[in-house]
Amino acid sequence: MGEKKRVLFLCTGNVARSQMAEGLLRDMAGDRFEVSSGGLIPSYVRPNTIAVMKEIGIDISHHRSKSLNEFIDTSFDYVITVCDHASQHCPVFPGPAKRIHWSIKDPVVIGDDRAQLEAFRHARDDLRERIADFIRQQKAA
Repeated sequence: MGEKKRVLFLCTGNVARSQMAEGLLRDMAGDRFEVSSGGLIPSYVRPNTIAVMKEIGIDISHHRSKSLNEFIDTSFDYVITVCDHASQHCPVFPGPAKRIHWSIKDPVVIGDDRAQLEAFRHARDDLRERIADFIRQQKAA
């Protein structure tokens, strides 16, 4: 089968979108990829991120918010930014990294609990569709 492809998901805080993407790719592709996520300004994984992933059977409660500086000297096959801010400020990574940008709407919204959860679900489902396409493209390559 060959060596696993290395994928890094980046967003501004590594608190929601990139965390979901990391969990989704790991779950959907099994052990085909080595998956990481990071942020430009890391802080903490939002409880709503963990909650909406748990709704679909993926436990990311053990994840932590990581700085992209932890990965700056790491070679990746793919660096996927999941927010516009990260795409505009993403550093160059060593090696053959192919840059991909997915503009996923920020799920952190003002509103009641229901509105906030719906925004997180929408981001999760958008990511799930894009990751399914990404996996299909990798199989075809």
